[in-house]
Amino acid sequence: MDDVKAIPTPDQSDENFWATVLTPVDPAWNEPVDDDTFAMDEQLLAAVRSLAERISTRAVAYRTAEKPFDAALMAAPDVQLAMLRSLYEAKRSVDRLAESAATVAGRGGCSYAQLGAAWGGIKRQSARLKWPHAVPKKSASESIPLHYAGGDAVIHHDPGADAWWYTATGADLREDESEAVHDTSAEAIARATEFLLNHARPTPPGTR
Repeated sequence: MDDVKAIPTPDQSDENFWATVLTPVDPAWNEPVDDDTFAMDEQLLAAVRSLAERISTRAVAYRTAEKPFDAALMAAPDVQLAMLRSLYEAKRSVDRLAESAATVAGRGGCSYAQLGAAWGGIKRQSARLKWPHAVPKKSASESIPLHYAGGDAVIHHDPGADAWWYTATGADLREDESEAVHDTSAEAIARATEFLLNHARPTPPGTR
């Protein structure tokens, strides 16, 4: 509890908000307990099952016949194949989200050792191989691509102003282009990430 109290919690309107947000806290997380992982399993199962019921040919046949898809039908081998296909899509989603999180963390000053520790304790070299562009080289000032929340952004450095700026297109196709006013690439990434989150694709009605 003392560690939690020691972490500053400024509002976005505070003058020091971005300086505080871009300064990593240590430790970055508490180890999840069994209740946390069980809850995640349940939420993931619900999401995967929802997709499986949308793509299962047996489920489609029941909907076409305007009949309810009874839970007992999940025991059908073909429905479990649809579940397996849905789990594969969940894995792809995890990989995409992990790459986005690693890139934002790495461009924000975190090391490959820290990225590896967060990813189940893999070694620094393995984290570098998994996300080769997450942590920039010390002299790097090239443009930085970023994919987050279904949208895309590119972070640029303006040598003349010695500042960073971004262009971004949200998942809802809204666009934004900042001025070259950010002192670091991490600040520009944070602002671009905020824009992408605010313009994520809306959740379709009836989905979880």
